[in-house]
This record gives sequence, C-alpha cells and structure tokens, in this order.
Amino acid sequence: MEEPPYRRIAADLAGRIASGEFAPGTRIPSTRQLIAEYGVAMATATKVLATLRERGLVEPVRGVGTVVAAAGVGRAPGPDRAQVVATAVATADAEGLHGLSMRRLAGRLGIPTMAIYRYVADRDELVMLMIDKVMADNPPPALTPERDGWRACLEAIARLQWAMYRRHTWLAEAVSFTRPLPAPHAMVHTEWMMRSLDGRGLDLNAQFTAAVTVANHVRGTAVNRAEEAQAEQDSGLTDAQWLEAQEGRIGAVLDDGRLPLLARFIAADDGVWNLDTLFEFGLQRLLDGLAPLLR
Repeated sequence: MEEPPYRRIAADLAGRIASGEFAPGTRIPSTRQLIAEYGVAMATATKVLATLRERGLVEPVRGVGTVVAAAGVGRAPGPDRAQVVATAVATADAEGLHGLSMRRLAGRLGIPTMAIYRYVADRDELVMLMIDKVMADNPPPALTPERDGWRACLEAIARLQWAMYRRHTWLAEAVSFTRPLPAPHAMVHTEWMMRSLDGRGLDLNAQFTAAVTVANHVRGTAVNRAEEAQAEQDSGLTDAQWLEAQEGRIGAVLDDGRLPLLARFIAADDGVWNLDTLFEFGLQRLLDGLAPLLR
C-alpha cells in the first residue's frame, strides 16, 4: 500500500532536520512553499506541518512562522536503527503491542521522544521493521521440495512460524494478510512456501493462495495467544484459573441436557485441547486438502 503523501513529506522534512539542514530556530517551508516544492494540495501541506508539530520537531513562532524546535536536533550520540528496532521488539515482547509507544520506546533508549523519528518515519514503519527483524532472525528451514517433499517443507515452515508467534505474542496482531506491511523477510517466507509447491500442477495464483492459507492458519490461531496474554495481564488469572472460576456457569448451561456431546466431553475430563492441538489438527487437515491438487 502506497504511503500517504503527508507522511512521506513529513519523513523527508524530519530527515532534513535530523541531518542539520534545518537547525534549531530555523524556519521550515511554509504550507505555500510545500505546495510548490512537493506539488500537493493545501490540506496535505497543512497536515505535514501538523504531523511535525505532533512529533515535537517544530513549533510555531508568532511573527516568524514554523521553526525547528530547540530540542529538535540533539547532537549527542544515540542508538543506531538496529538498536531501536531490537528495543522495540523487546518492549513488545514484554508489554504487548499496545504497550509500545514512541514515548515508551524513547524512554528505554534514553533519548527524547522526538529523536525516534530520526530512525523511523512513523509507527507503521517501526512495526514493519519489527516484523522484518523477527522474520530475519527465523529464516526458512534448510529443506527442499525435491529432497524432502512439499508437505515436509510446509509443515516445517508452519511450525517455525508457530514458534515465532509463541515467542512474540504481539507478532500475530502486527501481521496482516489484507493490508500487509512490506517487510522483505516476511516476503521471503511467502516465496519459500510458494517454491515448495512450484512445478506440481498449480498456477501462480493457486500457489500464492495455498501458501497464504497455510500462513493464515498459523497466524489466525496465534492471535488467540496475544488475547490470552492480555486477558491474563488484565485479570491476573491464568487460563486454567479462569476456566476453574467458570465451572459453575458452564455446569448451569450443560445441566438442561441440550448439549449432550459437550457435556460428555467435559465430563470425561480426558480430552487434551489447547492452541497447540488446534494448530496441529488444522495444519494437517489443510495439507490433506492440498494433496489431491498436487502432482
């Protein structure tokens, strides 16, 4: 998805501020100058300046215009981009994606909040870089469809992704299959899955759809882990403790006899059901369904 023009222009100006082209107190281009320089509408130019103000990079000065804020260009040595992204991943691992704010991240890095924008244009870019780091740290397995078979390849990468989602519960929330962020190493995963199916009778569209269907099963199941983690943080109860607290209500629903199979399943108390079971059962059924389509 193409980046909105105001974000692109704001990122360009933020970079020029960080580089020192616009020193503290220096007037930056007015809305009319932005219209002329970037060929955008007045509303877009106005939004650019509003975005820079929100980030603390600029401030209005009566009789002068919009100038670079005094704190807008710190020259003290700071972290590099890799450190910023790694710290963001660690913060999200500990506190969830909802706990990751630019202010929180800057605090952990020991830099002003506005300094984050020297490294990333906005939160969307930060999240994309976080996804890409996790994917880069977990490259596709060393299997080939020629040697190991397509099914073994898809099983292996699905389990690899499942392990990633278990370690980084925020990741399932960040990944989207309808509005995907262009994270190169995430694309490598998709390419590898498509390659596992290549030359087996599926056209490119079917290869892509099959690869994304398997990946979406993993991600869709993993979303529950993020919800579990949030619920445990909010309630202070583990899943087992929460279920135990619901026994009375569950029993009241089952006592009228309208749900005999569920009643028998729960009464047996010997069934093993958890998200790992759901993931594995769904994965095998998906691959069973793909098998008849492949040569």
